Amino acid sequence: MAQPMIVAIVDDEPDMRESISQWLGLSGFRTEAFASAEEALKVIGPDWPGIVITDIRMPGMDGMAFLKRLMGQDSGLPVIMITGHGDVPMAVEAMRLGAMDFMEKPFNPDRMTELAKKATQARRITLDNRALRRDLSEGQQVMSKLLGSSPAMERLREDILDLGQADGHVLIDGETGTGKTLVAHALHAVGPRASRRFVPISCAAFADEALSARLFGPVEEGLPAVEEARGGTLCLEDIEALSDSLQARLLAFIADQGSPAETRIIAISNARGEGRRAEDSLRPDLFYRLSALKITVPALRQRGEDILSLFTRTTEQFAEEYGCEPPQLTAQEAAQLLQAPWPGNVRQLINVAERAVLQNRRGTGSITSLLMADGEEPTTATTTEGKPLKEYVESFEKMLIDNTMRRHKGSISAVMDELCLPRRTLNEKMAKYGLSRSDYL
Repeated sequence: MAQPMIVAIVDDEPDMRESISQWLGLSGFRTEAFASAEEALKVIGPDWPGIVITDIRMPGMDGMAFLKRLMGQDSGLPVIMITGHGDVPMAVEAMRLGAMDFMEKPFNPDRMTELAKKATQARRITLDNRALRRDLSEGQQVMSKLLGSSPAMERLREDILDLGQADGHVLIDGETGTGKTLVAHALHAVGPRASRRFVPISCAAFADEALSARLFGPVEEGLPAVEEARGGTLCLEDIEALSDSLQARLLAFIADQGSPAETRIIAISNARGEGRRAEDSLRPDLFYRLSALKITVPALRQRGEDILSLFTRTTEQFAEEYGCEPPQLTAQEAAQLLQAPWPGNVRQLINVAERAVLQNRRGTGSITSLLMADGEEPTTATTTEGKPLKEYVESFEKMLIDNTMRRHKGSISAVMDELCLPRRTLNEKMAKYGLSRSDYL
């Protein structure tokens, strides 16, 4: 339920403050009274959850100066001015400066109530729209971290947008290092609970008794996780680590919430082979509750040319951090990156990218040596799906044009010279790979 709006009453006359407060209180409003504009400004800031009714003539800071201060910090705040008969021109000027309306003394209490209702409704809409914009912005920021243009990532983003709006609990699975926690954050950020708490708990990080207390209490400080996340999202990582007794308590908590659930649970499971997955480790009734909706995060080796774009972006970020040039991939190295099985997925790629930048800064080493150091055999390994040579060539070609365009900040002539391509050929290849010059300017 929405919280009631507050009506701030600012007037230096105690009788006036008291009478307005009493009348609006009887009309169902929550009021706060202030004897001066200076006193009110200590409390009223941007996104103040209410409206302001203020006298114009007050000692110290008068109503006009007060209005200018309020409009300067929040132009969407409804302000109603109280004026004597001789101050009507001043009140009209106040409306030009941003006041919502004015009441002339002696004013009709019913009109005051009508104005207050109109103002609080407008304020609620303003604050709701601001909250929605913040939620959308946060959701877009999280989604922007899910990089990649492969069909697998396109499907993942579509699944997140669809399931983010649903009420059911969600199970996220996938190999280690694929970004399952980021997906959980994105599900929360794009959904209706985005303005509520997102509480992540690693079930594998606590002993059973400590985990029980962290989830359900008692805790020495703060709230247990189920209370901290009330109305928002409780994210349980490594869900398969829950003991039988905690599974029973979690199931009871879910059942007590009813439908739709007040608190959404996102469970994260690492798919580590038969016998260790969530469906093998959880009691069936809990598993089916948690997996009402399911997302499987794709492995890096299933993401095709995303491997090269992720590697390039990551090396550029580390190069900027270390103050050096990023390594430039050869065709052989690009093929090795595409062929590697990447058991550690994106997390492993980030580690390899950082070491590649450090190697390049020293002028030693190679991508091949880094992949072999991770226990891989890049000269013979292939993806689980296998790919024709044409796809490797196209992935490398796209990466090369993309890198060169970014390095030359979209200068077509510079790219043509470096890659020895005629303009028509470059334009055709950019169109083929979905590259636009405007993205590099």
